[in-house]
Amino acid sequence: MPSRRDLLLSAFAKPPAPAVLFRARGSGGMFGGGDRAAFLRLDGAGFRVLDFGRPNQTGWGVYAIFRDRRRVILLSVEMTPEWKTQPFHVFYPRSRTHLWIHDLAKGSLREIATRDKVAPFYQPAALLPGEERILVTASIDGKEVLYIMDLDGSHARALTKPGEYVYGIDVSPDGKRVAFHADYRIVTMAIDGGSRTEVAGERGLLHFGPRWSPGGDWLVYQVCDSKRDAGHDWSDVWIARPDGGEKRALTRGYDAWFAASYGKPDNPGSGSNMPAWSPDGREIAFNRRAPESLPPWKYHVGRPDTNHFNRDFEPDQARGGAQVAAVDPRTGEIRAVTPAVDGVWDLRAVWSPGGDRLLFCRAAVGGNPALWVVDRDGSGARRLSDGVEGRGADHPRWIEA
Repeated sequence: MPSRRDLLLSAFAKPPAPAVLFRARGSGGMFGGGDRAAFLRLDGAGFRVLDFGRPNQTGWGVYAIFRDRRRVILLSVEMTPEWKTQPFHVFYPRSRTHLWIHDLAKGSLREIATRDKVAPFYQPAALLPGEERILVTASIDGKEVLYIMDLDGSHARALTKPGEYVYGIDVSPDGKRVAFHADYRIVTMAIDGGSRTEVAGERGLLHFGPRWSPGGDWLVYQVCDSKRDAGHDWSDVWIARPDGGEKRALTRGYDAWFAASYGKPDNPGSGSNMPAWSPDGREIAFNRRAPESLPPWKYHVGRPDTNHFNRDFEPDQARGGAQVAAVDPRTGEIRAVTPAVDGVWDLRAVWSPGGDRLLFCRAAVGGNPALWVVDRDGSGARRLSDGVEGRGADHPRWIEA
């Protein structure tokens, strides 16, 4: 009789059934601990939490998927007493992270990027073509510096300037260039750090999270007026040529829900919503707010931000909601994918590899998010999971071929 391991290997040797990886939220908010990666097939079967028996590690998230669709790169963060006694901006950059390769079929876990570390805090940004090198941001002197290195961490080389804060990294489809925002200006450069070009960076505005189109001829990114919107709740969706020669807004009036905030008072969560190109390049999914919407979590201007959240739960101020929408980058025409429902907030729209479906999360006012899937035309929406004991599901990634 074949062993369980043999059955798993046999299953992954065949074309994989549609499945998703996501973060099963823990308790006590962002830094309460207990966040773990989870696996689920779209037919509802096979749910399992990827528990590796490391109780002092949290924040487990999926950052890259290998071509074999079996192996993934995970990140975990060590929990320390400072998490409860120090302000966020003090303890978080000093936290120690770990990068791992996990084989979903074998169940193995192997730590990577351990050699010649330049900082305790590494965050994986991209797995490069050939799957032997990665891009990593390292937290150094309060800044995020982009490095290229071998999978084991050797031959690390800085690609960006030590004094700038780099985030939102994305590699072009041909693997030759990388886009990111540096101090909230959109930048592209060659994968070796050369040929750097500023694409967008209007003074006083926050430019965030560029993503390459499937053909590599456009970037989509967000623009937020942080002077008027200190909590970065809203943004507009823009596209630009990678050389900065042409750019235009696809939305006006800060229609996109940018800084998602959700959850119960004892278990809040957050994270940036990112526009996403469809695999055919014909649409860009984003999370559109209903006119005059306000989330139940109010950002407090001027108050010291000790937890990278700085919000209070005020459900009486909440109105409207957010839906998954898709915009045509050629015409700017926007269509709804999920309905606009008062008190319902849809976030994290992610296209399937075939472009026929989207994963997203849905949270009611004062509720934890659940994972949903919907067909591209808006039909067939169904709920997949609300995580472990209803604590919430977030940051989904497709694992199907």
